[in-house]
Amino acid sequence: MFLGTQPVKLDGFSSLTISPIRNSNCWDILLWLLRQRQRFRVVGTSMLPLLLPGDEVLVDRKAYRRSLPASNDVVVIIPPNRRDIRLIKRVIAVEHNGACFVQGDNPSQSTDSRSFGWVEPYLILGRVTSRFL
Repeated sequence: MFLGTQPVKLDGFSSLTISPIRNSNCWDILLWLLRQRQRFRVVGTSMLPLLLPGDEVLVDRKAYRRSLPASNDVVVIIPPNRRDIRLIKRVIAVEHNGACFVQGDNPSQSTDSRSFGWVEPYLILGRVTSRFL
């Protein structure tokens, strides 16, 4: 079961759509209990309509040890200009070295690669796998 809206086009990027994030299931909860997933809470409105302030998501911190991020992945990053915070953003483009251009689904409310540039792979903490319920 998905929460949020149906897939919609992301402004300015005709090939990307906002895909819903699935709700966590028993397997996700087990992985979280076994510390294979990390929980993050959404604070701002940069990922509306996909994620609301107060939503919690589960993140696979090992996802990109096995492969590079892909366009449309929702990820948790450390912004290059502010190492003290964590942001949830959507991957828009990936360079051959794994650096990502990221953007919020609500661009007018998002601080993202348009202001701080490409995000190096070591600053990508993981891929959002599900909404924590």
